[in-house]
Amino acid sequence: MTATSAHPSSVPLAQRAYNIRQHALRMGQVQGQGYVGQALGAADLLAVAYFHALRYQPHDPHWEQRDRFYLSIGHYAIALYAALIEAQVIPLDELETYGCDDSRLPMSGMAAYTPGMEITGGSLGHGLGIAVGACLGLKRKQSASFVYNLLSDGELNEGSTWEAAMSASHRKLDNLIAIIDVNNQQADGHSSEILAFEPIVDRWQAFGWFVQRVDGNDLDALVQAFDTARSHTGAQPRVIICDTRMGKGVSFLEQREKTHFIRVDEHEWQVALDTLEHGSSK
Repeated sequence: MTATSAHPSSVPLAQRAYNIRQHALRMGQVQGQGYVGQALGAADLLAVAYFHALRYQPHDPHWEQRDRFYLSIGHYAIALYAALIEAQVIPLDELETYGCDDSRLPMSGMAAYTPGMEITGGSLGHGLGIAVGACLGLKRKQSASFVYNLLSDGELNEGSTWEAAMSASHRKLDNLIAIIDVNNQQADGHSSEILAFEPIVDRWQAFGWFVQRVDGNDLDALVQAFDTARSHTGAQPRVIICDTRMGKGVSFLEQREKTHFIRVDEHEWQVALDTLEHGSSK
């Protein structure tokens, strides 16, 4: 099922992804810093989630029949805000308040403040457990809604993530779709060097999940993976492992050794926006 959205369906997903990247860069420009690398990398999967896969109503974020999108990685809030702005859940003019006092867009996601933000993130490794609980509750209500949970590869360091993964499989939660953003970066360096997570497909399969691995910056591959996850008939949770590139769409950020938290010179924000626009016009 596609999203119940106020946007015209004729807008291509590539344009949605571009707009999400642009929104994220403009928010980064407000503060002069932020987790923009993750937002650029995850823009494609967020475009597919919000403009192809999820059922929701932009004017009613608490619509009971909605699919839930749980952002486990609280510092990715800038990425989700960008998607929610594009989806018209959040007004475009609020973009200029990002990270400011009394803003509904704090730098780390907080459900109490932001329309469409389902859970408060921050301490990594909690999101999947919350998603498991939500899926159990939806099943008790006999709801047809799905819970999508975006995780980072760094969260695979956390034992609570694997406890939740085991619980989801044990309880046959076929209404749970986890999405793992594998960009191989976290605060202390490359994720694979801090605590190796490969063979990631084999590990999730061993925990009883239906697993797909795709290029997380390939829109066609993402559409197919989201559709397959939702239509899979096995009584098991599903996970889509998405290999993404930090800073995607802005060449000088893609080439940086470390882009976990981005600070650039003041003039470079406009350079980044211009680079993004130039790349999209090719």
